[in-house]
Amino acid sequence: MHPIIPSRWSVPAIFQQRLGEKVGRQRLMVADEHLLLILHKLPVPGAEEREPLLFWRNPQGDWQSTESGSGLANLKEHITVFDGAAEKLETRLNAQPTADAYFAVLQEATPLLRAARNLTGVLQQAREAVSGDRHILLARDEAVEIERHLELLHSEALHGLQFLVASRTEEQARLGEQLVVSSHRLNLLMSLCLPATALASVLGMNIRHGLEGQGTWIFWAVLAAAVVLGLIVVALVAAPAKPRRRQLPAPRPI
Repeated sequence: MHPIIPSRWSVPAIFQQRLGEKVGRQRLMVADEHLLLILHKLPVPGAEEREPLLFWRNPQGDWQSTESGSGLANLKEHITVFDGAAEKLETRLNAQPTADAYFAVLQEATPLLRAARNLTGVLQQAREAVSGDRHILLARDEAVEIERHLELLHSEALHGLQFLVASRTEEQARLGEQLVVSSHRLNLLMSLCLPATALASVLGMNIRHGLEGQGTWIFWAVLAAAVVLGLIVVALVAAPAKPRRRQLPAPRPI
């Protein structure tokens, strides 16, 4: 008795020999007009192992699956589950276009897209192996549309996240530029007031310097000298620094 293939299935023995104890990747097996599809259920976030889902088509065209119910109906339902998962992700993405939402959608959409792409590949191979079964053709076409939907959703979430990162970077650069301008203005103001503050501190000391009885003109003269010195310091601070030219080393003789 095989651990994955149901015992009630009358499949060729080569299927049981080629299929191991674990499901492995999504694929198909064909032998003696029997078709066996080894698929994965919808990926569960955080789960390392994928749950198997097998579909068997006998030479008479009858379908069976490891799920309860009709095999062909289960195959259609399995594809519809991927479509429903993509619709839920798109609703979440449109409802909350934030960085956290984009990242969460990317985390869930990546395994979904990989599983849907592999599912499409298996159904395409099944279509080539059993070209007369229209049910496989319809399932393949629907899987292609779901894969395309997931690709667009994945791209939209990725581009949205990149746009948010670029917008935040641009905003931080703009704020940094404003901070540099504000700091430069503060430096100019401090340069203008520095000479006056220094002269006021020196002349305000309690020592005799011979200027006590010179009248009010000495005050205005010192203030004018401080303003002139301040303007000179401001001009020196505001002057752009000249770039230093780097001299290239002389070429060595050959």
